[in-house]
Amino acid sequence: MSDDVLLRGRGLGRTHRLPRASLFERPRTTVALEDADIDVRTGSAVGVIGESGSGKSTLIRLLLGLDTPTAGTVHFQGREVDAAASARSLHWLRRATGVVFQDPYASLDPRMSVGRIVGEPLWALGIDGDRRARVRETLEDVGLEADMAERFPHEFSGGQRQRIALARAIVHRPTLLVGDEPLSALDVTVRAQILALLGRLRQRDGMTLLLVSHDIGVVQNLCDDVLVLKDGRIVEEGPTEKVLLQPQAAYTRRLLASVPVIDPGSAGAS
Repeated sequence: MSDDVLLRGRGLGRTHRLPRASLFERPRTTVALEDADIDVRTGSAVGVIGESGSGKSTLIRLLLGLDTPTAGTVHFQGREVDAAASARSLHWLRRATGVVFQDPYASLDPRMSVGRIVGEPLWALGIDGDRRARVRETLEDVGLEADMAERFPHEFSGGQRQRIALARAIVHRPTLLVGDEPLSALDVTVRAQILALLGRLRQRDGMTLLLVSHDIGVVQNLCDDVLVLKDGRIVEEGPTEKVLLQPQAAYTRRLLASVPVIDPGSAGAS
């Protein structure tokens, strides 16, 4: 593996068995992902785009060791990711990665204070040091006040909750930050604010970013490279500017023509 490749997937496939309609029916399967190759270089930002059901989230889950591939392999920093291994044996991967999901409320436990939510990775991964100070510092990093650590998720707006989710994803200072549609549940103004925040954090900390999004504007503003998924297969990939301005695949052209984008100028909001 090249020294600059942080995350690599080769020949990744995921097949799901469908329930039988009767005892006499033959087993049926559906293909969620097929023969996918991906390289994420250290310090880069890679976008994954495609319609709902195209296999984007499946790809992310396989790369993070959250699901076991039917075929193929995943390597992170040259080390193979074995999704079938015990949770403890994957602590090295969890320590190096952070994830932000789509729904900023569903991903936060309403019974826990913000401080406990954000600090959970520090305790779970056994990271030493002044954990409370780290939590307060990270809240400020994402544009929230440190004393908000004592409050609960229901006291915040959707945009603030997504900032909390982002704080939890970066509190342990991961090498790779993964976003699975992290902006789609937000209105366009808040979306632009979080987009600008991600850009600042990436520039400041040199974090590698892997972003799933159906919003072409988000990918265009934040990502160096992009790959396009359709029906579980990668149909096009390359530098973002080239793929979005000179798409080669007919599907990519249709996708670009149909998906709304956010105004690039609005990304400067804070």
